[in-house]
Amino acid sequence: MKLLALDTSTESCSAAVYADGAVFSEFELTPRAHTQLILPMVEKVLSTAGLRLQEVDAVVVGRGPGAFTGIRIGVGVAQGLAMAADKPVIPISTLAALAQQAYMQRGATQVLAALDARMKEIYWGQYALQDGLMQLQGEEQVCAPENAPVPDVGNWFAVGHGWSAYADALQTRFAGKLDGVDVDSLPAAEFMLPLAIAEWQAGRAGAPEDAQPVYLRNKIALTTQERMARQ
Repeated sequence: MKLLALDTSTESCSAAVYADGAVFSEFELTPRAHTQLILPMVEKVLSTAGLRLQEVDAVVVGRGPGAFTGIRIGVGVAQGLAMAADKPVIPISTLAALAQQAYMQRGATQVLAALDARMKEIYWGQYALQDGLMQLQGEEQVCAPENAPVPDVGNWFAVGHGWSAYADALQTRFAGKLDGVDVDSLPAAEFMLPLAIAEWQAGRAGAPEDAQPVYLRNKIALTTQERMARQ
């Protein structure tokens, strides 16, 4: 199995290749340079893996939630590459990728992922480990930090910059429930690969045009009056 993954959904830009058990990845913190860097990153990981685009089985993309423009860039690039090579696309949640990273790097088996959604809200997902993969518990959502769902039991690992952007509100709400916090990690293509492998094996790769961004917010932009009403 050979998969090409890319993500531009947050301040980071990343690409990775899975080639029959080996992983090759590139990651860079580039808040405003996604369009300039993502294709060279893709070319580099493919070259390092000794592959041509036409040799991968599918293209994997971080479908959000995250920055609206970044998500659109990533999904658009993934669709273009997949169409050019006549390959399917596997969209992966950026929150799930964060949770998978917490497991792979920290050994966390229960994860609360939170990304700063701006406008005093967070993108939120609760995940638990099952057969080596992080599985969503309930639904991903956008909510105020003080309204984030609190699990019944403790021993959860917190990951994502939502935990630093709204540290006071979240630390107060989850007092006694956390056994670790990582506010520095961002979604990365490398950690989407295990989730994408499972999707591929389950036959859930789809047509490029069916891959859609997931914003979680019903409206991408608010009027000035609506923003003021939220403050």
